[in-house]
Amino acid sequence: MSAHSRYAIYYMPRPGALAAFGAAWLGWDAEAAREVAQPEVEDIAALTEAPGKYGFHATLKPPFRLAEGRDVAQLEAAVAALAARTAPGRADGLTLTRLGRFFALTPVGCAAGLARVAEACVTDLDSFRARPGSAELERRRKPGLTERQEALLRAWGYPYVLDQFRFHMTLSGKVPKARLEPVHEQIARHLPPLPEPFVLEDICLNGEREDGRFELLRRYALSG
Repeated sequence: MSAHSRYAIYYMPRPGALAAFGAAWLGWDAEAAREVAQPEVEDIAALTEAPGKYGFHATLKPPFRLAEGRDVAQLEAAVAALAARTAPGRADGLTLTRLGRFFALTPVGCAAGLARVAEACVTDLDSFRARPGSAELERRRKPGLTERQEALLRAWGYPYVLDQFRFHMTLSGKVPKARLEPVHEQIARHLPPLPEPFVLEDICLNGEREDGRFELLRRYALSG
């Protein structure tokens, strides 16, 4: 029996200033699988409660349960093979962005290389994904989905993949309107210098623990 209820393929920065910032800001270091003291920012625990359990990451293949007949060793081998044949993705850099009432780091310039890596993760590993039931699909069926996004949800278990994918590293849950500017300023104040260019050089296999938090299981360098 698997020790983790679900698995996901994420981008996580290698250990360094950006990774340390993300772990501290969210209060959870997914690589070390430990809690981290958060900075003294008003209501930071509430602001980061939703994304905190996942750790600092960008989703490449959204969380999934293992399909019947598949095991973790097979998944690890498949991710390793995918990484070996896939080239890194690049963008000009990263920037702090407000996405509606959420904050995230998003790419600067052309992000086609990042989307290419994400598409490979979604499609090449899909035989490992157990097909979701109607209740699970309904949880992921957000208001206002387009016809295309609804089709992607049914086909791949998530509406924001393939041509609807947007690389982002989430830093908050939904922020009250009155706090959007202050929260933006606080995040900007704590950010380290952001990479220029930004290189998506690894993919990470992460697992969901019994407490609902995700932890890094293995990191794979892209070498295709």
